[in-house]
This record gives sequence, structure tokens and C-alpha cells, in this order.
Amino acid sequence: MAEQGESTTAAKTESHDPDFPEAFLQFMRSGWREDALDVTARPEAPHYAKRRAALSDAFPGETLIIPTGNEKVRANDTDYPFRPGSDFVYLTGDSDPDGVLVLRPSGSGHDAVLYTHDRNSKATDAFFRSRNGELWVGRRHTLGEKSAELGIETASYTGLGRALADCAPGRTRVLRGLDAAVDRAVLPYDPDPALRRDRALASVISELKLVKDEWEIAQLQEAIDATVRGFEDVARILPADRGVKERLLEGVFALRARTDGNDVGYGSIVGAGAHATILHWVRNTGVTVPGELLLMDMGVEARSFYTADVTRTVPVSGTFTPLQRQVYDIVHASQQAGMDAIKPGVKFHDVHQTCMRVLAEGLHDLGLLPVSVDEAMSEQSTVYRRWTLHGFGHMLGIDVHDCSAARKETYRDGPLQEGYVLTVEPGLYFQPEDDLVPEELRGVGVRIEDDVLVTADGCRNLSAGLPRSSAEVESWLVAQREAGPRLPE
Repeated sequence: MAEQGESTTAAKTESHDPDFPEAFLQFMRSGWREDALDVTARPEAPHYAKRRAALSDAFPGETLIIPTGNEKVRANDTDYPFRPGSDFVYLTGDSDPDGVLVLRPSGSGHDAVLYTHDRNSKATDAFFRSRNGELWVGRRHTLGEKSAELGIETASYTGLGRALADCAPGRTRVLRGLDAAVDRAVLPYDPDPALRRDRALASVISELKLVKDEWEIAQLQEAIDATVRGFEDVARILPADRGVKERLLEGVFALRARTDGNDVGYGSIVGAGAHATILHWVRNTGVTVPGELLLMDMGVEARSFYTADVTRTVPVSGTFTPLQRQVYDIVHASQQAGMDAIKPGVKFHDVHQTCMRVLAEGLHDLGLLPVSVDEAMSEQSTVYRRWTLHGFGHMLGIDVHDCSAARKETYRDGPLQEGYVLTVEPGLYFQPEDDLVPEELRGVGVRIEDDVLVTADGCRNLSAGLPRSSAEVESWLVAQREAGPRLPE
């Protein structure tokens, strides 16, 4: 990577910023053409405006401040790829760092202003001397271009400090924890350490995100379809007779994610053998072994930042052993029971209990429960969870764990509604060190995860493009291997 000068004046701001001779500076300041971008309004811009209007209705007469966050240093002067704050991009569609959405009371609603960086044009030295200059990072939008594209009023980031200073603490709510400078500029009015006043803003945004509109569902379907292709890519290069590195499989899926979407929606979990029993195994340093299982939890994030979240467990050799099949079929039965239970009005917690009972019954059939199924399922026991620590699923959308700030009564303890999108992902995991299970079960982990949309009379499996039953998985694996490797187009 080339090193970058930072300063917009003669003074240096980084140790590697060179002392350019004046002749060079003068030469760089002339002979450049300014080309306008051909900007058109995004077709989804009305969706963002509708969401801002709904948020405005929830907080009449109050100023609302929603930052996107800043770039994060990876090492020295290199940054992690920037991913905009989910609530910010949900309300604006903007993906640049440092932006702040300010909603100020006006009439019966709010005026929305997006504070953002203007471009470092060729009219100043910044375009070639700043690490954010266009010579280094490419053409950026002017304020007017961004406004035309997103359908929102924009203002220069340089005016943000004055705008925040004008905010009355008692009538202002801030989405906190994303931008330290914003947090410092508008001190919490609520003396409660829990910051309930500001947390209410986060809760309302999360609850607005619970019901997906048609455009959001289309974005999720796009991400899921790309994820299906990514799983197929991996299956096509997974040999049945020798081991390959987990990171090779991770990389093949990542190629699909970068080609067909924005990136992976989260760190891919590629767990070969006993690694499948580690719930968030993301180091992916292992190697597949014929005869063992391979658990892959992966999702493509679409360019709109909506993400898929899908898990499949496959037999590396192509065929489940009888014991592997028994465990797999228990998990599949649990998942199917959960899907069958989903419909508007059914409580999220009741779907969880439905899935868990099937797992508990399966563990009883395996001879592992030390008590009856009913006792294991009681709140005073739950011993079955030794082999399945997580819940049945979670909301999905512009975050892989979407709507996380929603109140319990509207999410975990609340009823499902038409338009919710959630995962159904039961699993069983038998740790290699678990002396309470037979030796042949140790190191076996199975999870099956799909992304489902709650419909008027049930649910629709958006990731049905991938097989779920043990027999279908075996047939699918054969078909993918016969088709052979492919590169994304």
C-alpha cells in the first residue's frame, strides 16, 4: 500500500508526510479538470424518508441525533473497512463515515439534515495531501450530489459542532456509543446511569425495524440467494476423500460475498469435526476430515447492507454415518417444528420452547438426559441445554442480529407479526471433553439455520434454495460435486 500525506497545509501531520518543494506544489495546483458526477435519485430513497417520518412521530418536539460512527484503526495508519451504523443507514441510506443525522422539530414533525464531509476537491491541496483526498480514495460526492441521490438535505460536517451546541439537553435524544465526539458534545440529560431517555431512541428504531417492507424483503432475498450460491461454491470444491483447510472454504465463500454483495455479513464460521461444537468458531484454522461433519454458518451482506444468515452441516465424505444421521435428524425435526409453529400472534418464546422440546426429546432418545423430558424442560432445570446453549433464532435484517435494542415485550417476550424476518437455527453440540456422552458422540456438532419471513398464515423459508433433510443434503452434495468448481461472474 502506498503511504499517504495527511496535511492540507505546509505543516506535516504524519511522520511520513514529505516536505514537498514549492515547485511541485505549484505544479500540482493547476491543470486539473472538475467533472460532475451523473447522480440520480435512488429508487429506495422514499423508504428512508418514510422511516424518518415514523421516527419523527414517536418523538414529537424533540431533537434526535443519530451518528453512523467513524473509521476504526486496524494497525498504525491503516483502517478496517468502514461499515456504516445500521440505524443510521436504515434512516438515510448513506454509507460514508462520520455522518450524523439530525432531526429537529419543525411544525408538526421534524426537519432532517445529514451532516457529512464535503469532497476534497482539486481547488485545495487536500485532494492530493489528505489521506481522505480524492487522489488517494477517489471521487466523493459533493453535498448537493449526495442530497440529490438520497433525497435528504445535507450540510457540511464542519457545521456539526455548532448544530450540536444548539441542542437543548432536556429535549434532545442521542443514539450513543457510535461517535465519541457526538456523545461528548451533547451530554446526557437523564441522570439515570442506564440512560433510559437515550436508550428509548435506540429501542424505537429497533422496533421500527421489526416489520420489513417489500423493498427490505427483496434486499434480504438478494442476500440469501447469493448465500445459496456461496454454499454451492464451497460444496463444489469440498473433496470427499481428503482434507482441505477451513480457511480455503471460508475464502471461497468470501469471494462470492464480495462479488455478488458488499461482503460477508459477519465472520464466517467454518467448523470441521470438533470445531463444529464451538458455537462461534471464527478462527477457521482447522482441516476437514473425511468421515466427519462440517458445519458452516455464513451469510452474504447485500450492497444495501441487509444480510443473510444460514447454517448447513454436511458429511465431508458425502454420507452421514448412522449416528451422525440420528443427531442431524433430531435437529432437523426441531427446526421443522419451529417453522410449523411460526405465524402472526405466536409468541417468540413459544417458538423457542417448541424447538427446545424436540431437542430434549431427541436427547432423551439418545439416553443422555438425567431426568425426564418434562423435568429437563422446566425452568428450574433446563439441563438439556448442556448440549444446546443458544436459543432457536433471532431477528434478521440490516443487522445479522437485528432489532437488538427492542424491548423484551415487543421481541423476546412478544408476539410475532406479519413482516418479521427471523432465523430458525436449533443445534446440538457434543463437546470432545464431555464425559457424560458416549465416545462416538464426542466432537459431533450439528446446526441447521434458515431465514424465514412471517406471512399472514405462517411463514416462508427465504433460504429454501438449500436442502435441509439429511437425505436431501447428501443428494445436493453429490450434485454440486458433479457440477464442478465455478467462479462468480
